[in-house]
Amino acid sequence: MARHRDRHGRGMRGPLAAPNPHTGRQVALRWPLSRAEWFVDCLEAAIDRVNLAAPEVLGNITIAMEEVPTAMRHEDDRVPLASAIEASGQRGARIVLYRRPLEHRSTSRRGLRRLVHRTLVEQVAALTGRSILDLDPDFDEDDDTDD
Repeated sequence: MARHRDRHGRGMRGPLAAPNPHTGRQVALRWPLSRAEWFVDCLEAAIDRVNLAAPEVLGNITIAMEEVPTAMRHEDDRVPLASAIEASGQRGARIVLYRRPLEHRSTSRRGLRRLVHRTLVEQVAALTGRSILDLDPDFDEDDDTDD
């Protein structure tokens, strides 16, 4: 990294970490994941957990993520966390999780991970007619805590 002067505080003046004393190379810094990257990580972890418990269930279901729901019904004031769309004609079944409402509902990253998993399991169960405990044997219906 080139060193340069920055008198107005708009950038770094030098490396953030000293070189590794054994190799002499710069230490690679790990930046925290952005909120969107963390959500994708939570969704992938939830999909992996469902695949471990019931590998055949997600084979013909497309799972997607959107920022917010695009079309809302006006008779219901609640913002949906996800939607499940049954297969029709040429289009397969689809589950869409909405990132912003899920983030808004959770108070921590750990709580978001739990809420994403819980929402995905509930949507898959509603779409396939399978029991929630078939999809996740550790599912706790009374667990509404958000650490």
